[in-house]
Amino acid sequence: MKIKTVPNATLPRLWPMTSCCWENKRQPEIMNIKVFNIRLNKEFCQADQDRMNEFLDRVEVKLTSTNFVTTGTTDFWSATVFYVPKSAQEADGKKFTEADLSQQELKIFTALRQWRNDLAQKLDWTAFRICHNSHLIAVAKRNPQTMHELERVPGFGKARTEKYGDDILAVLNAL
Repeated sequence: MKIKTVPNATLPRLWPMTSCCWENKRQPEIMNIKVFNIRLNKEFCQADQDRMNEFLDRVEVKLTSTNFVTTGTTDFWSATVFYVPKSAQEADGKKFTEADLSQQELKIFTALRQWRNDLAQKLDWTAFRICHNSHLIAVAKRNPQTMHELERVPGFGKARTEKYGDDILAVLNAL
């Protein structure tokens, strides 16, 4: 396997070193960098890990580097992630349409859309303020059974899951 060097101009300004890509790639990818600090304190550790895991679900990781940091008062892991965005369909499900759904998934999507429209009417909001059709399609495709699984569905973070998660899971369990 041969490795080809990529010119510095294709890399982010913060990373002056050269990178490599396989010869079969047409064009070198521009890598992005994100740094996460995973605090070991009980009140922050899980939230920091969840934030990093949610991010990792949305990107294609190329390289990672971790270091343990101690400041005398705080200990944490510092993780640097070099990544490229996933394709739009993989990243957020927006490319899926109703036509991509199986009969069972379409049944789930229809029930979720009815729930969302009823709630929007009750709150006197537009339906997309609660969640977009693409989010409902992603839920129908993944069919989450727990709050944690729902939180990992594209378009659903912690806030939306806390706000609507119980209702959505009730709709899913009723089918």
